[in-house]
Amino acid sequence: MFLYDYVVNLSIFSLLVSSPLVIRSFIKPRSLKQKHLWVGLYAGIVSVILVMLSVKQEGYSYDIRYAPVILMFSYFGPAGGLITGVFVLLSRLFSSGNWQPAITGWVFIMLCFTVLHRYVSRFSAPKKCVIFSGAYIVLYLCTVFYFHILVYEPLFHVQYLLFVLLGVLLGCLLIESYERLRRITSEKQDVERTLEESEFKYQLIAEHSSDLIVVMDKAHAISYFSPSHQLVLGYPCGELVGSELRQIVHPDDVRMFESTIEQIYEKKDSYAMEIRLAHKDGRYIQFESRCSPVQGHAGRVEHMVMTSRDISERKKAEEILLQSEKLSIVGELAAGVAHEIRNPLTTLKGFLQLYKSSGVSKYNDLLLVELERIETITSELLTLAKPQAVQLTCTEVRELMDYTVEMLAPQALLNNIEFIRGYGTEALPITCASNQIKQVFLNILKNAMEAMPRGGEIRISLCKEAGEVCLISIQDQGSGISEEMIPRLGQPFYSLKEKGTGLGLMISHKIIKQHQGSITYQSKLDEGTLIEIRLPMESAG
Repeated sequence: MFLYDYVVNLSIFSLLVSSPLVIRSFIKPRSLKQKHLWVGLYAGIVSVILVMLSVKQEGYSYDIRYAPVILMFSYFGPAGGLITGVFVLLSRLFSSGNWQPAITGWVFIMLCFTVLHRYVSRFSAPKKCVIFSGAYIVLYLCTVFYFHILVYEPLFHVQYLLFVLLGVLLGCLLIESYERLRRITSEKQDVERTLEESEFKYQLIAEHSSDLIVVMDKAHAISYFSPSHQLVLGYPCGELVGSELRQIVHPDDVRMFESTIEQIYEKKDSYAMEIRLAHKDGRYIQFESRCSPVQGHAGRVEHMVMTSRDISERKKAEEILLQSEKLSIVGELAAGVAHEIRNPLTTLKGFLQLYKSSGVSKYNDLLLVELERIETITSELLTLAKPQAVQLTCTEVRELMDYTVEMLAPQALLNNIEFIRGYGTEALPITCASNQIKQVFLNILKNAMEAMPRGGEIRISLCKEAGEVCLISIQDQGSGISEEMIPRLGQPFYSLKEKGTGLGLMISHKIIKQHQGSITYQSKLDEGTLIEIRLPMESAG
């Protein structure tokens, strides 16, 4: 019967503690002002109920009225704890006699708890419960021995203290369980709210962007089309969902498109491409597309996001600019050709007149030299002007350089020139037209050899720079170039050689530019010239 009363008492206490927590989980209460005061008032009422439910055993009374006090000091501080303590004292005085030890013990407990709270405020609530419970046991035992309350009945005090501590433990477990669940729920709601806001922002961007956004699976089936497709291509989004994108790709671009998609799924990397898509009225529009993989479980690519931008106007502008550059080059070439060919023609005309009047043939060699100069100019002009079929392949740079050096080796030997090659150990693959890059190397190495009439060394180094760039360095020991002349290198008919046309270097500049590369010069008179060529390397995937 005694154990039954304990269980009933603790059950009712658990119900009283959990009831406001459960009610709070179903409603969204407004934040109360002076919350600790209201909670202290409720805890005080609970303590009164606990006194009314006290257990009577062999003339002794057991209750857990101090359990709410310990919980209040632990969770809401001295203000709430003192309010609850007042209810505890009043209910105790009304329920039984012996007021002096009750009041004295109460005062000591309240004072000690208030002072102790200043030192334990940085701890968590469960730790505070342990500390306040320990302090309560000490204070209770001090009161018992001071007033000689049932000193020879230790079992009574042990049972009482266990009863109070069980109440504190149950109350702490209920509150902490609720707080943990509330934090988890709050964090989940925050994540859901953040996710909704993020989705709304992305949806807002996707639906109001002029770029085309497509999400497709590995079978090229479309799961999402941005509304911009209707504005740019004329297709309602519902008409395209579930179809394959290749259906609106230009027939000439289908193979390239499918190959790029396969590479994305295999290498799990982003790729860019230019592609033509069909408008609903039948015409094709040029787009620049960026395709990015979306990885799922186990790192497998499950979807691909393709963002495309209409570049028709940009292409037109580039075409106009290209035509303008061509016209500028044609005008510059025309002026240069007129000047360069007029000089040997004037010489030929003068000596032919002398030849006609004197009948002497000693001018034949000079005439042949000038005719060869005209032939050289016209040959280089043809090389620069005529369209050439270009086939791009992935080629190792050192192979192209070795081929060029071997081709020039006999001429270098005759001129007492030595090629010193310094290559790194890593591969340097580039996507290029091999013959054109060989032509660049040939032009530059020949210029270096012609700048060294007394022989010397030409140092060639190949290495990889940051950003997947291949650096080709060629250093000669020639006569060098003055700083003011360096900016003019590559202009047609500008040459430092007596009979040079400058067209070879101009062709080299054109080829390097077509391969998205760059060429720079560093030189000082009588110290030689350093030429650096940078070309983008083939991505390793």
